[in-house]
Amino acid sequence: MKRYVLVNILVLLFTNSFAQKYSTDTIQPQHIQEVIVIGTTKISSKENKPLGSIDEYLQRSAKVEMIKRGAYAWEPLINGLPTERTLVTIDGMRIFGACTDKMDPITSYIEVSNLMEASISSGQEGSCHGNTIGGAIDLKRNKMGFGQKKWNFNLNSGYESVNQQKIFGAGTNLKTEKFYTDVNFMMRDAENYKAGGNLEIPFSQFQKINVSGISGLKIGANKLVEVSVIYDKANDVGYPALPMDVSIAEALITSLKFQMLPGSDFLKSWETKIYFNTIMHRMDDTKRPNVPIHMDMPGWSKTYGYYSHLKSVFKNHNVLFNINGFMNQSSAEMTMYPVDINEKLMFMLTWPDVRTLAQSIYLEDQIKVNDNSSLRLSASVTMHQNKIESEFGLNSLQIFYPEMNPEKTRMLKSFAANYQFDKNRFQAGFGLGYGDRAPSVSEGYGFYLFNSFEKYDYIGNPKLKNESSLEANAFIGVKKEKYSAKVSASYFHMSDYIVGKIIHNLVPMTIGANGVKKYTALDYATLFNMSLTTELQIADPLKWIVQLVYNRGKDHQGENLPFMSPFSYQTALRYDKNNFATEVSVFGNAKHQEFAAQYGEAETPDYTIVNANVGYLFPLGQTKIYTKIGVENLFDHYYTTYSDWNKIPRPGRNFFINMNFNW
Repeated sequence: MKRYVLVNILVLLFTNSFAQKYSTDTIQPQHIQEVIVIGTTKISSKENKPLGSIDEYLQRSAKVEMIKRGAYAWEPLINGLPTERTLVTIDGMRIFGACTDKMDPITSYIEVSNLMEASISSGQEGSCHGNTIGGAIDLKRNKMGFGQKKWNFNLNSGYESVNQQKIFGAGTNLKTEKFYTDVNFMMRDAENYKAGGNLEIPFSQFQKINVSGISGLKIGANKLVEVSVIYDKANDVGYPALPMDVSIAEALITSLKFQMLPGSDFLKSWETKIYFNTIMHRMDDTKRPNVPIHMDMPGWSKTYGYYSHLKSVFKNHNVLFNINGFMNQSSAEMTMYPVDINEKLMFMLTWPDVRTLAQSIYLEDQIKVNDNSSLRLSASVTMHQNKIESEFGLNSLQIFYPEMNPEKTRMLKSFAANYQFDKNRFQAGFGLGYGDRAPSVSEGYGFYLFNSFEKYDYIGNPKLKNESSLEANAFIGVKKEKYSAKVSASYFHMSDYIVGKIIHNLVPMTIGANGVKKYTALDYATLFNMSLTTELQIADPLKWIVQLVYNRGKDHQGENLPFMSPFSYQTALRYDKNNFATEVSVFGNAKHQEFAAQYGEAETPDYTIVNANVGYLFPLGQTKIYTKIGVENLFDHYYTTYSDWNKIPRPGRNFFINMNFNW
């Protein structure tokens, strides 16, 4: 089966099928969202870099950029907003990282070998699975589905020269009329990478393994039970932009799902899932030379959750009703080891065992206005509660907030309305939305969290209000037989925007820190982004793609917000015919001049990077061999971007080879 990447398309299909004999349910809600199709169960030479990381796939999106602290586990930004203001789920499951320094984004616990697609929603379009400001990414895993009995096996192998990365993967899947299963394994082992000019970047190595399994059993004509598990473990992960590395990051993600297609005129589907995930993440600096004081910082996160959603149709209405909830436990600690062994160890809880309980109700109605237009309405309400379970952690925070209560309950809300018009290959739409979010565990309850980007220790603030956002969005596009173009724009007005404010009378805990900041809220901040995507089919096998993106963010005093991308561009010329595919691509940023100096940013030069690749499919009877060879950063340019933590340089010239054997 061919795999392909679709960027900036209108997705008019929400699939809910578990058997081949069931046709796709065409009455599902129609969302305006971006989908990056990763694959099914095999790695294809049609991809630019089939065995690339999930991070590399996601950053092709016009809505997504990455904060890079090393060669591994990049933090996704949606609409220029970091993880506190966005939502990342795996098959609809809420998962929370265990690292106070955000070294374990949710995207790091999934692999290309077990992922089918990433659905990217902007703003309140992504509020189905939880509260968000900037948007959401739902990582949807592969599954074989039911059908005539068939086994499939695959082996994946890859190598990258820039960091001597070795990649190996294997998988198998089986489908029958009543049962399916997918199991796969992926391993990566990389040394320090080299930036442009053959400059080695120390502490950028990593090792990781990922094992994934998903199985479904038909228990009736229209009923399915499905179990899934992901085990991911990373060792010896270096973060050159940070003062600490990771000795181990380990995650277990499990779920049990029941799905039914009643087949009635009113109730079309019912799906319920319960899930559990646990993450352990240990930072230390034992391999760093000349540190003033050695530290280790382990963190833990456990989440129990569920969701149950019903889909129905009556007259011109397609309705989705979703109830969901979770309970998360987040705790982290820090131990400092003085050089003098006679001195006492210093210990603190950086996350004071915070329990978060959330219960939500979400309702969506996709209304068919006429043959050419539709209106999508959605709303949600969430009861959100935080509670500090550690008395030691509570006492620590009460140094700054003597009257604080260990419990805090909030009401969170979201509303959205989106209109879409589609006629004669002309498409247009606009929308309005409102959403709010609770402060993150770090923002509310963090205790002396060092931000190495700004060089300040941070203290949480349990008195923070909900951060809220009013948004407006619009798009216009045309799709002809050989040409398509789409212009999209979004505007966010965020009230009680949470940032750090310097507290001059406090002494930092971290050696070398410039001072201490407390999380506080600005009156408001605004954000505007705009993108243009075009595709031109020059000839039957030859396609030209162009993507342009612009972002701007300001606070209430006209100061720049951090991590706002300068003007960026991507363009590619692709040739794809029969079993042969090749591509030359160019991407880059303009000079980053509208930087946020008050948050540690500085000017970043412009850059232009050239990549090229070629791939071929060798059919050998029942066996297929996919190959891809390519070069990234062809001219070995030394560069860094606005989102590279502490201006660490990107990799230099990289030759890679990816191979897949499928039979």
